[in-house]
Amino acid sequence: MTRWIIRLAAVLVIAGMAGGGFLLWAKSRLTAPGPTSTATTVVIEHGSGSQAIASQLAEAGVIDSPWLFLLEIRLTGHLNLKAGEYAFPASVSMAAIIDMMHRGQVVVHKVTIAEGLTVAQVMAELRQADGLTGRVMESPDEGSLLPQTYFFSLGDSRDALVSRMSRGMNETLDELWPKRKQGLLLANKMEALILASVVERETGIAAERPHIAAVFLNRLRLKMRLQSDPTVIYAVSNGEGVLERPLTRDDLAFPSPYNTYASDGLPAGPICNPGRASIQAVLHPADSDDLYFVADGSGGHVFAKTLTDHNRNVAKWRTVQQGKK
Repeated sequence: MTRWIIRLAAVLVIAGMAGGGFLLWAKSRLTAPGPTSTATTVVIEHGSGSQAIASQLAEAGVIDSPWLFLLEIRLTGHLNLKAGEYAFPASVSMAAIIDMMHRGQVVVHKVTIAEGLTVAQVMAELRQADGLTGRVMESPDEGSLLPQTYFFSLGDSRDALVSRMSRGMNETLDELWPKRKQGLLLANKMEALILASVVERETGIAAERPHIAAVFLNRLRLKMRLQSDPTVIYAVSNGEGVLERPLTRDDLAFPSPYNTYASDGLPAGPICNPGRASIQAVLHPADSDDLYFVADGSGGHVFAKTLTDHNRNVAKWRTVQQGKK
């Protein structure tokens, strides 16, 4: 009996030593540099099972022991590997791969929507953005999309991204409107959005925006037409917001509720998607009595309180234009 017990104990010791050796070997393999010598991108489709994932990783050359990969995710409980696009660095270990896929560390794409783009221009940008899927089911209203950089993963839908843009604009207006300067001649958030869109298209210089906003608000207070060229461009371009030629007298007389040369008050709606800074400028305009502005030839504008001074500034601007021909 004693000899049998001794033999059993010896077998168990040997088995334990072998098991311990296997575990050490397995740990060493899992943490060792992988077989790929270059960074490799692998796209794991939704619904892929563990076996399919292991086979795909092996085919891509980022692992060389699918069975060990499968054993590790079962032993660690990391069975819920997430689908998506993964950029595995060169020589990445199996342990690192499992960790990345367990956390869902997928490739992050981005698209930047510049301030002042029309909805038509934003939709064109999204159609060309690699990694997005599907189409926008319903065209959003002009001015309803917040310009900024948006991050997304491969396979995200264009429709969902547009919803994020719309939600961003609503949240921005909800945040800024209650903090507006008291006494503004703006009845609601929509009027603020409309005027911000005009300011956005009038200047790309951030410091000028509150001043230009003040000019337009002063003109509204005095029942003067805004006479903003970008509103004419929006009207005659059928909402595209781009006109590949100078404006003409006929353009200025173009009958449209968006044309502020031909119509009183604000345009019928936004003429682009303004950024946060332009909305802020409209809600906090500069303290100014100016009623006019014109380009100064250096990218900015020169302002005036009277029509006489404005006409003098216009004459200077035309001289600058003639000198450039």
